[in-house]
Amino acid sequence: MFVNGLMTSLSRICTLFDIRYPIIQAGMVWCSGWKLASAVSNCGGLGLIGSGSMTPDVLHHHIRQCKAHTDRPFGVNVPLINRGIERVMEIIVEEKVPIVFTSAGNPAIWTSRLKDHGLIVSHVVPNVSLAVKCEKNGVDAVVCEGFEAGGHNGKDEITSMCLIPQVVRSINVPVIAAGGIGSGHGMAAALALGAEGVQIGSRFAVTRESSAHPAFKQAAVEAHDNATVLTLKQVTPVRIIKNAFYNRVLEFERKCAGRRELIALLGKSRAKKGIFEGDLEQGELEIGQITGMFDNIPAVADLFDTLIEEFRESVNRLGQLQSGYFSSGNLSAET
Repeated sequence: MFVNGLMTSLSRICTLFDIRYPIIQAGMVWCSGWKLASAVSNCGGLGLIGSGSMTPDVLHHHIRQCKAHTDRPFGVNVPLINRGIERVMEIIVEEKVPIVFTSAGNPAIWTSRLKDHGLIVSHVVPNVSLAVKCEKNGVDAVVCEGFEAGGHNGKDEITSMCLIPQVVRSINVPVIAAGGIGSGHGMAAALALGAEGVQIGSRFAVTRESSAHPAFKQAAVEAHDNATVLTLKQVTPVRIIKNAFYNRVLEFERKCAGRRELIALLGKSRAKKGIFEGDLEQGELEIGQITGMFDNIPAVADLFDTLIEEFRESVNRLGQLQSGYFSSGNLSAET
């Protein structure tokens, strides 16, 4: 009964995106090219191309390559604060990409325009009020992202464990959980809190098909439980692995540096330097807290097998606990 009921509750996400498993790969800059997106879609999840680091020509190329390597649905993640957003959206419509995940901006500006073209739209939020705003603006699903997530983050610092159930009870559209989910066990936990799907970023960033630099992937594998930190809160909060660049940020902050000084320190292309070019000292190594669990760099297909097996293990274990405690009367309603 538990398994059947759980799978029924997942049908909205799987039906919405026409996918087998309620697993969405986050559209991460410098990691999420066509190779990763098509591999995830071919495994039954939803792959996303991360447009945030792409010029129009590069985005065209990745969309067309993704079409050539999968016949399953895929989408594009679009940070709304990026320059040239009009052209990005034009390309998505021209190429007939069916799904768009927007983030880092106001969903009121683009949601209706995209839906007028028949696209499915999801938006990423860090708190309840923005989730409610998304629903009012007509999104098809909301991604609620706890601050455990890697990369750019919300200022509220709400953990996934606290955020997911609050968003679920506040809106009616399907909720996709993100932030700190890198295993099938984490997926089961998110769904137990009421989410109907999960968005996984860091774990997919550290796969063979990810376009991240091998040195960055290895650094993520070697990272321990407290290797990451949420920093640059005066500029825009970002979770990174501690390194020489972070030590400079910390030094500036201890001297009470202002926003302008921190922006000057950050400079341009700091994330590209770290993630795509593999500069482990001066680059911005964006990754989530869950990286402390990583011990390998798998192919996407192997990772999917692991995720599904771990999910089944968790569901079966919960079923056994239910039978052991509730059926025996140890936690009966009368006690």
